[in-house]
Amino acid sequence: MTVAARGRPGPSIADVAQLAGVSSQTVSRVSTGAENVRPETRERVLAAMDELGYSPNHAARALRYGSFGTLGLIAHRLARTGESRTVEAVVEAARAEGYTVSLVDVRTPGSADVTDAVARLSHQSIDGLVIIRAETATPVTLALPPRMPVAVSDSRFVGHHPAVGADQVTGTHLAVQHLLDLGHRTVHHVAGPEDSAPAQMRAAAWREHLVGSGRPVPEVLVGDWTARSGYELGRRLADDPDATAVFCANDEMAAGVVRALYERGRRVPDDLSVVGFDDIPLAEFLWPPLTTVQQDFHQIGSRLIDLLVRQIRDRETLTDSRIVVPTRLVVRASTGVPRA
Repeated sequence: MTVAARGRPGPSIADVAQLAGVSSQTVSRVSTGAENVRPETRERVLAAMDELGYSPNHAARALRYGSFGTLGLIAHRLARTGESRTVEAVVEAARAEGYTVSLVDVRTPGSADVTDAVARLSHQSIDGLVIIRAETATPVTLALPPRMPVAVSDSRFVGHHPAVGADQVTGTHLAVQHLLDLGHRTVHHVAGPEDSAPAQMRAAAWREHLVGSGRPVPEVLVGDWTARSGYELGRRLADDPDATAVFCANDEMAAGVVRALYERGRRVPDDLSVVGFDDIPLAEFLWPPLTTVQQDFHQIGSRLIDLLVRQIRDRETLTDSRIVVPTRLVVRASTGVPRA
C-alpha cells in the first residue's frame, strides 16, 4: 500500500528517504540533479520515488530521462482563430513527440512582454521554446536564454532562429489575381491591424499586385481581425459605388463585411465579391460559402515542433532554417464576375 492510499495527501521527501534508506538531504540532492551522489544511491532513490508515486521536481526528470518533457509556447491574442489554430497544432504535434506544453499568452507583442514570458517559462524548466509571431519584437530586441532551442512562426527571425510560416505573399497574389481574372477593375482591401506582421505582409502583397497589374490602388481599410471591425468597414464599402471586389485579411472580417453588405442591400457576389484568408472551418458554411486563402495550420505546428525536437534530441544547429508552408486559394460562391 502506498503512502497516499493510507489517506495522506501524498508521499514526501521523508517517505522517499525512509524507503531508500538514505537521508532527506540525499533525496533532495537527487531531486535537484546534484552530482555528488553515488550512482547506486541515485538509482535507489529514483526507484523509491517511482514506487511511492513521488513527483520530484523537473530537475530529477531531466536527470533520469535527459529532458524535462516540457516545451514552452508563447502566443499573442489567442482569441484570433489563426493564432488559436496554430497553438492547437503545436500542442498536438508536441504530444505526439511525448512533450507537454506550457503556454503563456502575452498581453502585447512587444519585446519586453515576450522577454518576460520567456523568463517565466525558463523558470519552469523547459526543453525548448516555440514563439507564435513575436509581432513587434525583433531578433535584436528579443532576449532569449543562450543555447535555448527555439522555433519561431515568424520569418523575420530567419538567421537568428529557425522559422516556419505560411506563404502569405503567394496566397495574397492568388486572391487578388482571382478577382482580377473575373473581370474586376480593382480590388479593395480590409487589412489587419498595423502591429501585425502577417497583416502588413498581406497588405504589401495586395498593393504590389495591383501596381504590377497597372490597376488603381484603393484606400486601405484597417480592421482588428474581428468580425465586428469587418462589419463596420463593410458598411463603408457598401456605400462605395465603385467597389466590386474586396480581399479581407482574415475570414472573420470577411464574414462581417458580408453581413454589412446584405444589410445595405448589396448582394454577394452579384454586387460585390468577397475573399477571405485562413479558411477557418466556418468559411464553407457561411452564406454564400466564402472564397478564401487556406493556411495549413496543422503543418505549421508540426514543422515548428520538428525543428525544435531536432535541436533538442539531435543537437542540430538550425539557425538559418526557414520553412515556408504553401497556401492555396479555395474558390467558393462568394466571388463572381462584376455586373456589366
